[in-house]
Amino acid sequence: MQVHQFHRWNVTPREAMQIQAEVRSRVIARGRMPHPRLVAGGDLAFEKESDILYAAVIVLSFPGLEPVEALVCRDRVRFPYIPGLLSFREAPALLRLFARLKHEPDVIFIDGHGRSHPRAAGIACHIGVLLDRPVIGCAKSLLTGTCEDPTRSRGSVTYLYDDKGRSIGAAVRTRDRVKPVFVSIGHRISLAEAIRLTLACGKGYRIPEPTRRADLLAEQAKRSARA
Repeated sequence: MQVHQFHRWNVTPREAMQIQAEVRSRVIARGRMPHPRLVAGGDLAFEKESDILYAAVIVLSFPGLEPVEALVCRDRVRFPYIPGLLSFREAPALLRLFARLKHEPDVIFIDGHGRSHPRAAGIACHIGVLLDRPVIGCAKSLLTGTCEDPTRSRGSVTYLYDDKGRSIGAAVRTRDRVKPVFVSIGHRISLAEAIRLTLACGKGYRIPEPTRRADLLAEQAKRSARA
């Protein structure tokens, strides 16, 4: 996969926010993916008290959700931990893995936010714009905005709004009586399609299978490095 890099990563926090403004302007908040063949997930694991991270990307068949290809790498964190700027810590390693894939996914899930972000430019938007591929942000916790709690049954949805009343994502119940995930547009996909695919990529867990598998791979790489 080609990375359409339009900025450098070695930047100040102020410069990073300016880059996010450009990312936001490039996001395409529409698109359908009626018959994807391959879906991918990306996630990371971090060493405590260290600057080491482990990134993982996995490609799965769809709708079967069977593994097709997986890549893992060890890297160093090169940007400080600043809420709202996590893509500058996490995206470089994930992008290097996506660039190495032999099987190009039709849609990508990222463990993190897309437009449900203080500057509407979370890591799912950032990766989506740089890859120019359909990307869905699927986060485990709320970063910004407000929403009502969806009903307790799987498939229930409530919408997330910013302080101006604009829809920026959705709380999606992926499993009965389990906390929802927060789904948002990354790039080249509509929110309705992102919600549909999030539910379609579930296999009985709270987290959609692409990012769940990527998380397991990253954590396994971290454990193996300690052994």
